[in-house]
Amino acid sequence: MKNNSTKIIAFILIAIFICACNAVKRVPDGKKLLVKNNILVNGKSTNDETASNQMYQKPNGTLLGYKLRLNLYNLANLNPDSTYQARFKNHPGRYENWSKVLSAKQVDRLGQSFLYKGIHDFLKNTGEPPVIIDTTKTKKTLLRLKFYYFNNGYFNVKTDYTIDSIAPKKAKINYNILTGPGYTLDSIRTTILTPALDSLYKTNPEPSVLKSGNQYKTSDFEEEKNRITTYFRNHGAYFFQPTYVTFDIDTIGKKNKADINLKIGNNNIQERDSSRSEPFKLYKISDVNIYTDYSAANAKSKITDSTTYKNFNLYSYKKLKYKPRAITDAIFINKGSTYSDTRTTLSSRYLNNLKIFNYPSIQYEVDKRDSTAQSLIANVYLTPRKKYSFGATFDVTHSNIQDFGIGASVSETIRNVFNRAETLEISARVNVGSSKDMANPNDNFFNVSEYGIDTKLNFPRILMPFGTEKIIPKRMIPSTSIAAGFSKQRNIGLDKENFTGGLSYNWSPKRLNTVKLEVLNAQFVRNLNPDNYFNVYTSSYDELNGIANVYNTTPSNVDENGNLIISSGTTGFTNDVLTEKTVLTPADEQYQDVKSIEERRVRLTENDFILASSYTFTKTTKKDLADNNFYQFKAKIESAGTLLSAVSNIANLQKNVNGNYVIFNLEYSEYLKTEFDYIKHWDFGKEKVLAVRSFFGIAIPFGNSDYIPFSRSYYSGGSNDNRAWQPYSLGPGSTDALDDFNEANMKIALSAEFRFKVFGDVKGAVFADAGNIWNVLDNVTDEKAKFNNVNDLAEIALGTGFGLRYDLSFFVVRLDLGFKTYNPAHEKGDRWFKEYNFGHSVLNFGINYPF
Repeated sequence: MKNNSTKIIAFILIAIFICACNAVKRVPDGKKLLVKNNILVNGKSTNDETASNQMYQKPNGTLLGYKLRLNLYNLANLNPDSTYQARFKNHPGRYENWSKVLSAKQVDRLGQSFLYKGIHDFLKNTGEPPVIIDTTKTKKTLLRLKFYYFNNGYFNVKTDYTIDSIAPKKAKINYNILTGPGYTLDSIRTTILTPALDSLYKTNPEPSVLKSGNQYKTSDFEEEKNRITTYFRNHGAYFFQPTYVTFDIDTIGKKNKADINLKIGNNNIQERDSSRSEPFKLYKISDVNIYTDYSAANAKSKITDSTTYKNFNLYSYKKLKYKPRAITDAIFINKGSTYSDTRTTLSSRYLNNLKIFNYPSIQYEVDKRDSTAQSLIANVYLTPRKKYSFGATFDVTHSNIQDFGIGASVSETIRNVFNRAETLEISARVNVGSSKDMANPNDNFFNVSEYGIDTKLNFPRILMPFGTEKIIPKRMIPSTSIAAGFSKQRNIGLDKENFTGGLSYNWSPKRLNTVKLEVLNAQFVRNLNPDNYFNVYTSSYDELNGIANVYNTTPSNVDENGNLIISSGTTGFTNDVLTEKTVLTPADEQYQDVKSIEERRVRLTENDFILASSYTFTKTTKKDLADNNFYQFKAKIESAGTLLSAVSNIANLQKNVNGNYVIFNLEYSEYLKTEFDYIKHWDFGKEKVLAVRSFFGIAIPFGNSDYIPFSRSYYSGGSNDNRAWQPYSLGPGSTDALDDFNEANMKIALSAEFRFKVFGDVKGAVFADAGNIWNVLDNVTDEKAKFNNVNDLAEIALGTGFGLRYDLSFFVVRLDLGFKTYNPAHEKGDRWFKEYNFGHSVLNFGINYPF
């Protein structure tokens, strides 16, 4: 009761403080605080965001309807220095008295302290000054609105404004727009002076943006300009620019209609003090010159090495260090081809992707050898990066396993390894961290550690014994990666060693589509300390120990307190139960519980060998980092162990006592796995974004396996998943997270998040996360954990909450508070809002947005 009273009193005090803030405190007499802009189009209010963006003045921002930043600004003392000095002017002798205790210098510095000045600077900078109505800006806004509606076909638009007082020193502005009828396009004709361009225009397969009957929009005319320019410049018109496209718009004698004449003049050529015009020419490429080691310092030096390869001329100021094909494969500009902007862009993109040159430059000049002056020489200037580059990083990390970590890494990159633009990357890393979830008998703060080394060799082509150009042409920017790595970690108390290796191919079928084909992905996980299992998975130990307290018959299995000894006692009691040396039989529930605990222990402590192949396709419409109106789709299919089983069958190899094939005396994993991930963002303007994500993944063991390795299974909960649960603490199914690290082989996840600006670089969000994990078609027998039919979708958990984010430009710091809204671990009818309180909430810390 006392805690509730404190909360109520605190809430009342905060409410009184907020209500006491005077929004017009700093509004001068005779002035008005802008409260609202109201755009009335033909007498009706509109929410047209583009029209709203024409405003020179907008009301102060709000947070849930409250002008937080304005009131923070009003709390600030705008002249703290004068206020501090007045303390001494109004009280003679105070300065001398303070100087005796401190010193004159310290008293002066006190006036610059956070208490007297800093806090007011913070309030001013964080806050927002009142937006006071300025009629000069109002008239400018009115003119903008007139142009906006005029550019959308309302040629007879009329505008005015009124200022309505709604409270003392507060007012709203009404912008009154009378559009009149909108004009539509009537006849559309063309006048193109250059015959070659006229022919190109008529053969362009892409339809015109301008269509008879459409309402006039200036943006359509700009889009038509760009469409024509793009097509012309991709078909040889090197000197053509959008400014050569003009439009005559005739409305005379027309009722709300306009005739359009699209005009393209000749090429204007400036020659000293005079100019002339001539028909545009369509250019072809007469030579492609590649300068492989260009720099500003050697631009005027003499070429010392050169070669010609497939009509490409390669030059070097020093000895040529590259095999010609390594560079020419990245050039899409060919001798004899028509000039094309697209080929130029594609060449720049491919050259950048090689990662051995700095900002390649492609320039063209008219070939003076051609008497018709219709040829261009393409000059490609390449500035090599350093062959060897060293890098080092230091990170403070946070993850689903690790609460706090410190990491460091060093790397060495070697470029042009085999003189065909290959890059070799070698890196080493070390990480120490703290996790409250780990076994930590010595109570050390840093109880998590990992170190490792990785190597990766990249080839800017598909590495195959046969040609793949017809299947994967070079315009798809193909590459091959060969990787290997080793790491040793102590992150779940079992002290693991992890060996990895792989061969993968990457290419981009389209500009925003990518494909990754992992031909081989090998992983060997070796547990160095399996006897420590029950020290880590304490939930399993507690359950087993509870059964042993009743049914243990071997005194040596327990200590003086009657608890099972790890690991001799846990092993002994488990063997006693499973060999029926206790009173328990397979028909007993406790027997099945012990069997299930042992199966999980064996699964998580035995070494894993995985040899997989996978195919991943990703499609996105995201144009750049600032794009908040896009979608991304990712699909992956993975098969493990199939090749090894096929070889074992063909070779007629013997199976072990478990009926499984082995390699290196180890049962390898065999499964089929598929995943689908879809993300969609809607930008509502004013930094308001709705983001949704859906994920489905399933891994089916078969053949040599009846379960999925821990490293390839799914979990639920955490800062990037369902934020109302801790990592690994949700599911499987309707189980109440019985184990310490709960995972399964099927997952469904759905999330929605509405993001908005609070003030400055601080953003807010409200979110809902739904999902769960289940066991399906594996060796798990617990019906609560299994997904049997669509009725089990009722076990999808729901978490809701809110969060704050601080944008540091290069990354975002995120805090999310999640509340368990629907918890399937409870009995049916008792799942909604049972734990919807701060006591059961989860505070998540994350870096960048979750999706």
